[in-house]
Amino acid sequence: MVFQDPFASINPRMTVMQIVEEGLLVQDVEKVARQQAVLDSLATVHLPLAFAQRYPHELSGGQRQRVALARALIMKPSLLILDEPTSALDSTTQVTVVSLLREIQERLQISYVFISHDLKVVRALCQHIMVLKQGICVESGRTEDLFNHPQHTYTQQLLRASTD
Repeated sequence: MVFQDPFASINPRMTVMQIVEEGLLVQDVEKVARQQAVLDSLATVHLPLAFAQRYPHELSGGQRQRVALARALIMKPSLLILDEPTSALDSTTQVTVVSLLREIQERLQISYVFISHDLKVVRALCQHIMVLKQGICVESGRTEDLFNHPQHTYTQQLLRASTD
């Protein structure tokens, strides 16, 4: 899982190497294999290998979010939950992260559950959408169908509000 605020979800006293390898420690993966997996995971999210020795406070918000993504990807999931992963980022960094998520999805054949209120980002990344109102699904379907022909009044309201 990748959370909204990467700084709150990672230990500031740990290096990037320690943060990303944490899940593999639980699985008793040997040190050399763990370290190589961390370097591979950092490369996957386009972070320089030298970042492995840095601490979270030395990174930008976008870099911290990519560390959080590397930490999740190192476990080789088939499904990754992304909870508002771009909401704390500026618009330029959002574009970079969304592009990276698309690239990773294609390369690793991974599925995402992307939780967001930002319909622009949702439209750019998601193939299917589920609209929730008070925790209940009111509409779901292919992204373009839902954006172009919303059926539920709540979905229509959301789309109107996002263009205001």
